[in-house]
Amino acid sequence: MDVSGFCDPRFRAVREAFTANFSERGELGAAVCISIGGRNVVDLWGGHVDVAKTRAWERDTLVNFFSVSKALCAICANVLVERGLFALDEPVARIWPQFGKEQITLRHILSHQAALPAIREPMEDGAMLDWARMIHALERQEPWWEPGTGFGYHVNTFGFLVGEIVRRATGMTIGQFIQRSIAGPLDADLYIGLPASEHHRVAEFRWPSAAPMPDIPPGDDLALMRWNTYWNPPGISGAHWVNTPAWRIAEIPSTNGHGNARAIARVYSALARRGEIDGVRIIGEDTLKNAVIEQSRGLDIVTQRTARFGLGFQLTQDERKLGPNPNAFGHFGAGGSLGFCDPDCDLAFGYVTNDMGPRWQNPRNRALIDAVYSCL
Repeated sequence: MDVSGFCDPRFRAVREAFTANFSERGELGAAVCISIGGRNVVDLWGGHVDVAKTRAWERDTLVNFFSVSKALCAICANVLVERGLFALDEPVARIWPQFGKEQITLRHILSHQAALPAIREPMEDGAMLDWARMIHALERQEPWWEPGTGFGYHVNTFGFLVGEIVRRATGMTIGQFIQRSIAGPLDADLYIGLPASEHHRVAEFRWPSAAPMPDIPPGDDLALMRWNTYWNPPGISGAHWVNTPAWRIAEIPSTNGHGNARAIARVYSALARRGEIDGVRIIGEDTLKNAVIEQSRGLDIVTQRTARFGLGFQLTQDERKLGPNPNAFGHFGAGGSLGFCDPDCDLAFGYVTNDMGPRWQNPRNRALIDAVYSCL
C-alpha cells in the first residue's frame, strides 16, 4: 500500500502502524496527523476514497468523522459560557422556552445527564435532515430518567440540543459558529454542514450493508430507549444516508462532521496548549480547565459500557485509553475516527477513516496511539 505525506523519522513507528492498518487490519482509506509542541510531526494519508478502490485518497480528502464532531460542539457550548451568553447551571428553558423541562441545564446536556438520548415518537426516515423537525420533537420529549441522577450517551441528540442553544444565544447555526470561531481562525478544514462546493472531495464511506435494522423491542421501556437512540428516525446514525448530498449538507452535529486528520489535529493542538496556538485563541484557559473536569463516570445507561465525560469531552479511561497519561481528552467517532490531545506531553492526534470498523475497541486507532507513545 502506498502511503503519502510526511513523517518525522523519530515517528517511523507511526508510519509502520498506519501502513499495517491497510495490510493487516482491513483499512480502506484513512489519514493520520500528529502534532507535538504545536508542530506536525506526522501527516500521512493513504488507501482509497471509494469502496471499489479506483480512486486514491488525496491530501485534501474530506470524510465524515461522526462523533468526533461532538468535541466541536463542546467547544462551542463552553465558549458561550465563557462569553456570558449562557450559564452551565441555568435551565435550558430560559434561552429556549419551548423546551420546557426546567430541571435540565446545559451542564446536564454536556455531561450526557439530560435524559434525552432518544425521541419516543416514531419519526419518518430522513427526519434528522430537518432541523426544525428534530428540535420540535425534542421539545415534546419527556426525560427517560430523572435528569442529573445518571448518564447515558446522547449519541444523536447531543448535537441538536447543543446546536439549538448555540442558535438561540448567537443567531448562528452551530455549523456557522464553528466556522466563525474555530475552523476559520485556525484555518482548519472541517465542517458541520458541508457546502455543496466541497462535496467532490468527500470519501465514500463503507457502511456494512448486511446489517438490517433490528426489530423494535416489545414492552421494555429501557430497551426501547436504546433502540430509538440509534434507529429513530431511521438513518439518524448514518446508514443509508451517509453517502448522499442531503446528509453532507445538513447540520447533524453529533454525527455528520466532515474534515480531515490535519484539521482535527490543528484544533487539538490549540486545546493541548491551553486553548491557543499561533496567536489564535479558540477557548479560554480557565474555561478549558473546567470543561475537562470529570462530570460523569461509570456504567452508561445507553451503551451499557463504562465511560467518563467532562463538559462534552470524553476523558481517558482504562477501558479505552487515550495514551498513558491521565489528563488526555477528546472524542472518538464511529468507525474509529478520533481526535484527542494530551496536555502532559503537548500532543495532538487526528485520525479519520472511511470504513465502519469496530466502534468500541478499534484496532486501527489503537495501533496508532500505541505507536506514537512508543516514540516519545
